[in-house]
Amino acid sequence: MIHSRFARILISMLVVLLIALLVVDIAYQMHNHTTQSTRPQRQPTVGTPATATSTGQQTPSQQQTSTATAGHANKTVFLIVMENANWSSIYDNPSAPYINKTLLPMASYARQYYNPPDNHPSEPNYLWLEAGTNFGIYNDNGPYVNHLATSMHLVTLLNRAGISWKAYEEGISGTTCPLNSQDLYAPKHNPMIFFNDVTGDNNLASAYCIAHERPYSELTSDLAHNTVARYNFIAPDLCDDMHNSCFPLFNPIQQGDNWLAQQIPMIMRSQAYQNGGVIFITWDEGIGGNGPIGMIVLSPNAKGHGYSNNIYYTHSSTLRTVEEIFGVTPLLGAAAHATDLSDLFKNFP
Repeated sequence: MIHSRFARILISMLVVLLIALLVVDIAYQMHNHTTQSTRPQRQPTVGTPATATSTGQQTPSQQQTSTATAGHANKTVFLIVMENANWSSIYDNPSAPYINKTLLPMASYARQYYNPPDNHPSEPNYLWLEAGTNFGIYNDNGPYVNHLATSMHLVTLLNRAGISWKAYEEGISGTTCPLNSQDLYAPKHNPMIFFNDVTGDNNLASAYCIAHERPYSELTSDLAHNTVARYNFIAPDLCDDMHNSCFPLFNPIQQGDNWLAQQIPMIMRSQAYQNGGVIFITWDEGIGGNGPIGMIVLSPNAKGHGYSNNIYYTHSSTLRTVEEIFGVTPLLGAAAHATDLSDLFKNFP
């Protein structure tokens, strides 16, 4: 009798427990359904890497980038950086006849272009052209010392947007990531290799780095076959960029002028230049101050014919201009507040 009563009590307790569990489960399902139906769908992060689907179709981010820049007049950029000269030492200098007698009469150029205030020596200015800041670096140490973990720099924005880029560096082998000085090649004049996402954390064998950091000697073939990237950063070696005094001329400005006289016509004959190309020629820093330094723009879309202005520009202006041409965001560092170089163009971007 006692056992029968205990069994009935136990069964009753189990029934109550089951009912309670059922009620909790129903309430949870109703809550989950309501939350999912009202939660906004997560949008793709702006600037996430563009990848191809298995069918070879472009992802939406690539399609949007292509659409965003399809109407831009300027499609391919060549940025050439020379070394250590104030504009006053270039303009009307008989040691620079090609710049003064050939380039300037057909180019647009700036008379008040400066390196960022007190931004010296060379390396901080190259970093500024790539990222709009020097990251607190005020020396010329190599990437093993001054390597940077951030992805907020130009070529990574371009890569994420599906826009090709290359750095053509005179004097590198092209068989390793060029992290070390070699003969007349100086890593301090190669801003991309200071970023870990380019070098694979200073990996000499980084395939991504090697594919994008190419010997300058390859530019001739790439131009001839119309296989240049859309953004091309060009750094002559220490003799050709006006940095060193070298045999046989022992005249840095004349050395650089001769180099430009040999290389600029080759670029200007290319399809990449003639179909919406832009050549920017600038110098990294002023001597004895911040400048003015040179900024020369050659393009079918430039005002040209010797047009010049007195607008205040810095390397931030160049970076902003390149970002606007390619439609990539965010505007990096000081580029967000800089005046772009659009006044030097008749068609922009």
